[in-house]
Amino acid sequence: MLSLNHTGVSHTVFHLLGIPGLVDQHLWISIPFFISYVIALLGNSLLIFIILTNRSLHEPMYLFLCMLAGADLVLSTCTVPQALAIFWFRAGDISLDRCITQFFIAYCTFISESGILLVMAFDRYIAICYPLRYTTILTHKLIGKIGVTIFLRSYCTIFPIVFLLKRLTFCQNNVIPHTFCEHIGLAKYACNDIQVNIWYGLFVIMSTVVLDVLLILVSYVLILHAIFHMSSQDARHKALNTCGSHVCIIILFYGPGIFTTLTQRFGQNIPPHIHILLADVCILAPPMLNPIIYGIKTKQIRELVVHILFAKQK
Repeated sequence: MLSLNHTGVSHTVFHLLGIPGLVDQHLWISIPFFISYVIALLGNSLLIFIILTNRSLHEPMYLFLCMLAGADLVLSTCTVPQALAIFWFRAGDISLDRCITQFFIAYCTFISESGILLVMAFDRYIAICYPLRYTTILTHKLIGKIGVTIFLRSYCTIFPIVFLLKRLTFCQNNVIPHTFCEHIGLAKYACNDIQVNIWYGLFVIMSTVVLDVLLILVSYVLILHAIFHMSSQDARHKALNTCGSHVCIIILFYGPGIFTTLTQRFGQNIPPHIHILLADVCILAPPMLNPIIYGIKTKQIRELVVHILFAKQK
């Protein structure tokens, strides 16, 4: 690709390289990407269908799970098809506006998922600590307001980054060694000072994802305190079981991201393609595994899935 080194011209088209160092292996890498994406589409779509069409599942926990499945669909769809186009057709060219749109949707969805996981922890706290008031506290009206608040928080925190990027002049290299667009990954090709972008990006992470993690930890400390003060062993086992699926998804969602951040900070000797593969895992793994985890660990959903499959076979 043509690279211009003077500040009079700003790139309007960039080229996503894919996974540098593994370009000759793109076809093989595309196989797990494609399989993961298909599983994510089918699993989350089925989960949403089951929850929305069965009134017995119109409870707060399942409605929040439906939100999570919807976010998973958006997150995977805005990134994985682009990666597959690079792997299969070497179609890595992307306009600046489309690149910004892609990262905007991906970041908004990621922060929304973090917010949904937080309210799911709050849901478990209410269910275990205040079971008699559960349905009166988490009404459908409140759940709707929570959903809107989660969306507005992610939108309002990410939208300023669009202006921070649009003000930049991209006169350096326009080849991006990645499968999708990222904020700082794009900003570093600007000739301008990007300190504002770096500090605002840090503020967004600290005020959303990091804050969510801390509040989730507080919620589970209170939940565990309540569980271990229950007199009945069966009640303790049931309470722990209701939290099992959510804890698995929390680990799955935040674990790869934390590991990626640590390797980027302290793993200077790790090859670039490892960092990119880890970033892709953060996008691929949660949407693929979330419906599987809830399908296996939640009896109502598991029975309905079996019923749907059995009915179709008949």
